[in-house]
Amino acid sequence: MAADILWFLAGLLALVAGAEVMVRGGSTLAAHLGISPIVVGLTVVSIGTSLPELAVGVVAAAEGSGALAVGNIAGTNVVNLLLILGLSAALVPLALEQRTIRAELPMMAAAALLLWLLAADGTLTRTDGLILVLCAIVYTVAVVNGARRESRATREQYDVQFGAPEIPGRLVLTQLAITVTGIVVVVIGAEWLVDGAVGIANRWGVSDAFIGLTVVAIGTSAPELVTTVISTIRGNRDIAVGNLIGSSIYNILLILGVTCAVPANGLQLPSSLVNVDIPIMVAVVAVCVPIFITGRRVSRAEGIAMVAAYIVYLSYLILTQA
Repeated sequence: MAADILWFLAGLLALVAGAEVMVRGGSTLAAHLGISPIVVGLTVVSIGTSLPELAVGVVAAAEGSGALAVGNIAGTNVVNLLLILGLSAALVPLALEQRTIRAELPMMAAAALLLWLLAADGTLTRTDGLILVLCAIVYTVAVVNGARRESRATREQYDVQFGAPEIPGRLVLTQLAITVTGIVVVVIGAEWLVDGAVGIANRWGVSDAFIGLTVVAIGTSAPELVTTVISTIRGNRDIAVGNLIGSSIYNILLILGVTCAVPANGLQLPSSLVNVDIPIMVAVVAVCVPIFITGRRVSRAEGIAMVAAYIVYLSYLILTQA
């Protein structure tokens, strides 16, 4: 038990340090390249902070625990939207960009509904995984193309007002290296944290699905939590929002899609995941969308209500599945 606690604490420290480096590098790189910070959050940072879910999913699938792999994704997305985004809004009211409401929110809802549909028969096959990955590719291409248009417009406007900027290639490479280094540290830290947390949970004798929905979900969401809090404190709210929404999309489409390809017979899901936990995830997305659309912001009161809702959800899991 002592060793598990030490791994947990070491992972948490690595997450804090890695998230600070990642946010600093990502925001600086976006500024130098004229790219919207939310695009950096939706792609590079989102995929980077979703890598712990991929590691957990692949290992769990290889060991025949589809409940842990899928429970981790469903639980992580609930954590992202209710706990982390709610906590961010509770600290400082959260304004949303028009492109987030127009593009990312519908995509997040579509991804959740697609997972619910594919999992309805109790199995996620390799074909299902391929469908999810193809959707992830289409989404990424759309984000990158939008970023190019935004970058071009940003540069043209800057050139008119201040003249064409000179961006040293070495500076861009340096900031890119800093961002990647931060992502690597975050992933390593998350693995340490999850290993320690799972070790502690296993000693309590709880189910794989429960571990995936709670301990592992919260543990693998630690990168998003730390990144969001640090982004909020540093004033980079676009990266915070983009990271959470982007991670929720990539968790389903890319991470779970790749995970489905590991076992030859697909991921076998217990009825509780199919009939309760995945629908709860879809319901959370459905409730969050009107909150985000109303006034294009999440108020402090709404953020507090979202955190309270997560506490109720966690209490429900403990009472019914532990």
